[in-house]
Formats: sequence, C-alpha cells, structure tokens
Amino acid sequence: MNNQTTITAIATPAGRGGVSIIRVSGPKAKDIAADIFNKPLPPRLAQHGAFLDKEGETIDLGLALFFPGPHSFTGEDVVELHGHGGPVITDVLLQRVLALGAQLARPGEFSERAFLNDKIDLAQAEAIADLIDSSSTQAARAAMRSLQGVFSSKVKAILAQLIKLRVYIEAAIDFPEEEIDFLADDNINKSLAEIIDATSNLLKEAGQGVLLKEGLQVVIAGPPNAGKSSLLNCLAGYDSAIVTSIPGTTRDVLKENIHIDGLPLHIIDTAGLHSSSDEVEQEGMRRAEKAIAQADLVLLLCDISQSAITAPQQIWENFDIALPENTPIIIVQNKIDLTNDEPVLNTTQTHPTIKLSVKTNQGIDLLKQQLKEYAGYQSDSAGDFSARRRHLDALTEAKKSLLTGQQQLEQHKAGELLAEDLRSAQQALGKITGDYTADDLLGEIFSSFCIGK
Repeated sequence: MNNQTTITAIATPAGRGGVSIIRVSGPKAKDIAADIFNKPLPPRLAQHGAFLDKEGETIDLGLALFFPGPHSFTGEDVVELHGHGGPVITDVLLQRVLALGAQLARPGEFSERAFLNDKIDLAQAEAIADLIDSSSTQAARAAMRSLQGVFSSKVKAILAQLIKLRVYIEAAIDFPEEEIDFLADDNINKSLAEIIDATSNLLKEAGQGVLLKEGLQVVIAGPPNAGKSSLLNCLAGYDSAIVTSIPGTTRDVLKENIHIDGLPLHIIDTAGLHSSSDEVEQEGMRRAEKAIAQADLVLLLCDISQSAITAPQQIWENFDIALPENTPIIIVQNKIDLTNDEPVLNTTQTHPTIKLSVKTNQGIDLLKQQLKEYAGYQSDSAGDFSARRRHLDALTEAKKSLLTGQQQLEQHKAGELLAEDLRSAQQALGKITGDYTADDLLGEIFSSFCIGK
C-alpha cells in the first residue's frame, strides 16, 4: 500500500479519564510530532514534554512516542500523543494535529492500513475488534489467540496442502506429453481426503470460536405457570422477570445475556403457550413462536406436578409448526419439589429430559452442563480461537467444493473438474485471511471497528 494521506484519531474512549491517546499514522506523522512536541523523538522511546499550539503555548503535558515504519502497527510512521484525559483538552490537541495536515481516520482505518501493508491478515484484523468487544475472559483469550495467528496458521496449512495438490493436477493436465496418470495415483485420493478432514476439523473449531463471540440463543417455552420466568431469573442470577402465581404473567419476550463457565448465552423467556381468545395473549404467543423459530436451542418447560407428559406436540399442539427442523430441544420437567422426584437427566428419549426444581435449585447444574454440551463447548480448551459467521461460511463453501471434487475424481475420473473445485476451495479459504476478498467486504468489516483502531 502506498497511501500519501496521514490519518489521526482519539484512540481512547470519550469522556473524562486519567489518560487520553491521540494516534497519528502516515507520511506526515513525524513532522506533525516535531511541530507539536518540544523534544526530539527517538524511535520507540517514550518522551515526556509539552504539547504546543501554533503560538508555542503549552496545550498539555504528556508523553509522546514515535514508531517509524515499517516497524509499526500500520506499517507506516506512527506517533502517539498521551495527554490528560479530559474531553476539552483532548479535542484541542486533536484540532492541532488536524491543522498540521492530518485527516480524521475512518472507523477501523488504522487496522485496515495494517492489513493492506501486510502487517496482519484479515482474520487477525477481525480478532482485534473481537478482543475489544470480548464479553468474557475465555472470549478475550480466544480473540488473542486469533490475533497471534492461531486461526490463520491453520487456514494457511490447509491452503498449502491444497495448492500443492492443485499444482500437481494442473501440471498433469497442462503437460499431457509427460504422461502423468494422476487419476490412477492413490496419493491424490489420500491427499484430498486429508484436506477434507482438516477442513472439517477446522470448521468444528471455528464453530466453537463463533460461540465464544456470539453466544447461543436459548428460548424458554412452555405452557403458562410452568416456571419459565423463574428459570430465567435463576439462570440470570437476579429477578429479571416478574414472577407470580397467576398464569400468563409474561406477555412479551424477555431477554437476558448470561455466561456459564465463560459460554455466552442469550436466554429468552416467552409467553405461555395455550389456547386463548385474549388478543394480548395471542400476540404474546405469536412472538413466542417467532422466537422459537430463531432459536439455537429450545428449553420446553412443563409442570411435572400437573402432568408427566414430555412429548412436545402434547405440551403445545402447534409446537412442531413453530420449531424449525433439526432445532434441538431439551424437555425440562420443573417443580420436582412438589412431587419429591430426584433431579435426573434422561437421554434415552427422543429429546433429553431433565427433572429439576427452579425453586430449590435442584438439577440446575444438570441443565447448565447440558447447555454446554449442546453448544459443544469446552471451557478448558487451550486451543480455542475467535471466529465469525463469515469464517464458517467460507469453510463450509470450501468443504463443499472439496467434496464435489472428490466425487468428480472417484465417480467420473474428471481431472479438469477436480482442478476447478480445488480452485474454488482455495478462493473460499482465501476469503478468511484476505487473499481473495472483495473491496466492499473489506469496507463492511473495518467499518464495524472503533475509531482510532
């Protein structure tokens, strides 16, 4: 990248604080620092001094650091001015930097320049935003591993295998006089199978990374007065929902974001599912069915003291209609404190069934463990990394192309079609690191970053 503009932004949150940082990157960064700061700036050494206005009056006292390119975050000359964290004094200093020829940076423009200057790849750039937005210690550690290149290295290892196979096949196609019968080469099948296995494993790992970033959407559904709101309060750890003995207290969907051993969960409490002529209750049930249709997992609650029925369609006749195919269900039989049943998990039925009491907390740990298992979540996994939905889409696309190519090779002996499928898989994987990325996608990704990052 050869960008002649110099950008600047406040890199710390707005408001009062101990320190405020203004970051400058580009060809004018060093000259701007020389006009503002009253001391020379040796590379990578913090200097304390005064920040001066154009008349030579002191704006603030603070630290200045100079990172010469290409050995900086962006790959360009970078200057950081660390002053006192007041909004007025910070803005005065920023205006001084702008008056000396810098332009206000767009959201994510510093990270974008780091990517375009080959300091980081696209997955690492996204990990910066994920690290800033982390909602748990595990998510932060996963984002840091992605920033350190764990995810990228796995993608690049698959790409190296794929490219090696593709080069061999395309050479055999382009130079038939060499009489390389690659279609009869068992190593081709073996290599292709290894690439498919590696892609499948990475897809599974990336799914865990997406869970750490986005969380699992869990909908609590069931008839009125089954204890849905009480379960929401129990999982949230405080009284989020109103709980009474009157059926139908909840009329709308209630949402809470919680963590179980670092796994983020979006818990949604819904209106009781039952037949009603009340217009408000009907709207509440319509919203409940909409939430069920968008759920990653449904907890279907019933009152064991009233009925031992566990079949979803018997608990609510329209449940199968609202539930998309393959959405997992856990049947939760609540109120065992009234029946003297023991808390137990039964996985021998069509849907796992848990007997518990929200009132006495019996069996709640069984439910939490089951939620983690459904998410495929391992809180002690040292190899986790952060990932995004677009990464899953790219890996899925690559795997689909690889499987299609395998079919072309095994069933039709079509080497040219296999080569094309390998090319498609390579491009899909390249979208993750940024080797094959449209400009509009780059704009969309970096626009979601913080200003100054």
